[in-house]
Amino acid sequence: MTAALLDVRDLRVEYGSRRDPVTAVDGVGFTLSRGEVVAVVGESGSGKSTTAHAILGLLSGSGRITGGTVTFDGQRLDSLSERAFEKVRGARIGLVPQDPTTSLNPVVRIGDQVAEVLRIHGLADRRTAKIDARRILAEAGLDDPELRARQYPQNLSGGQRQRVLIGIALACRPDLVIADEPTSALDVTVQRRILDHLDSRIAETGTAVLLITHDLGVAADRADRIVVMSQGRIVETGPARQILENPRHEYTRALVAAAPSLAGAAARPGRGPAEPLLTVSGVSRTFRIDRRTSLEAVRDVSFSVPRGRTLSLVGESGSGKSTVSRIAIRLESATSGQVRFDGRDITALRGRDLRELRRRVQIVHQNPYAALNPKLRIRDVVAEPLEAFGIGTKSERAERVAELIGQVALSTAHLERRPAELSGGQRQRVAIARALALHPELLVLDEPVSALDVSVQAQILDLLARLQDELGLSYLFISHDLAVVRQISDTVAVMRSGEIIESGTTEQIFDRPQHEYTKLLLDAIPGKVRHAR
Repeated sequence: MTAALLDVRDLRVEYGSRRDPVTAVDGVGFTLSRGEVVAVVGESGSGKSTTAHAILGLLSGSGRITGGTVTFDGQRLDSLSERAFEKVRGARIGLVPQDPTTSLNPVVRIGDQVAEVLRIHGLADRRTAKIDARRILAEAGLDDPELRARQYPQNLSGGQRQRVLIGIALACRPDLVIADEPTSALDVTVQRRILDHLDSRIAETGTAVLLITHDLGVAADRADRIVVMSQGRIVETGPARQILENPRHEYTRALVAAAPSLAGAAARPGRGPAEPLLTVSGVSRTFRIDRRTSLEAVRDVSFSVPRGRTLSLVGESGSGKSTVSRIAIRLESATSGQVRFDGRDITALRGRDLRELRRRVQIVHQNPYAALNPKLRIRDVVAEPLEAFGIGTKSERAERVAELIGQVALSTAHLERRPAELSGGQRQRVAIARALALHPELLVLDEPVSALDVSVQAQILDLLARLQDELGLSYLFISHDLAVVRQISDTVAVMRSGEIIESGTTEQIFDRPQHEYTKLLLDAIPGKVRHAR
């Protein structure tokens, strides 16, 4: 029998002081062979990422391995020195980190960051590294790699940055790739292209993949075996089809039931037409990249959001979804076109009128941790909009904050905590409560659940549906997750390369798509178990 490429046995990881340690990983063990894909799934805080970081010797803060062994291709990693690890990371084990926002250097061009990896490991010189970097960016699915190589991370969308990180991880043709939520920021077509690329690398070189994910649809499509983790322990493991079609553990059954791509999400019942609250007409936006190059991010886009209804904008990363949503609520200016809110032209609003619009329109961002002030307690985070607009006395604001926290199904005990002391789902609930503080009529929800595990995602979607029914809110929902879009939307507009190519009711778009690109998006939804390995 061939020895495993990666062999993890009885791994224990602790954080905090040695007197009062917190156990994050408790007795985890599994193997991974060459050419095999193993997916580790579980809720946020289950120990998935900690296990991956322990394998690579990248535990943060007070984290430390306190038991067990990690062996890679016959070499013990758990006792390896940092200098010896530097020869393994990147060259033999590639890492795709979870957060593309913080994992790239904001002051170094994209092409130079890819080229640096090749030079460090002696695979290219200064001249050939730049050529190879553009090839790697193209293989990772980025359009116009010549242009992207000259740009900085902040000039790219979240999905484009994630593709750069995947390109860097594969640059040195490693034996093992550890991919920590590599597709959470990617739309379904790019997700499929990237995972197809990983599959081809497996077939060509025997590269093994340890896939850390909360997306059970991706695990269903791509993994040979699935390892299910809960509270730092493995509760179930086995072939992917067996785990997903016949889960034995109660926790696994709950995960599968909560995953929209596996549960066959039903469209929201039709609620009939309503008058428009927000109308975007013929909007375009052009950005200047440098002295020679401009990018037309949005071209002649038109849509409307009815009162008390949800319009979802879907499309690939970089299609212009977030840009047009920011234009719609005057966080970005249009190059041309018109935006009307409640019948009034707001395209050129300034001063007091623009400030009044801010009370009626709020945004919930994709990353709640980045959107919340880490120094403030939750009570102050939620009260901040009320204070900014001078609404109510101190006691009245405190009463309103308690009401808001209750609306998003958190307890008053959370008010004394800071964002870092909450889970991702709890932070997103706080962000929603803060957005509701001023009694807005429209919420822009920019990928509000893409970074959440499936059970928390289901809770947030149920919360949004309940709040809409209770408060009559209108939603402009931005997402690349079509299974989620089907659950929450009344109408859907599909964007591609800055243009809307198809729009209609949720039922029309999902059941009777007309455009070939829309059909491609729907076919790429993970969780259909069409990739039987």
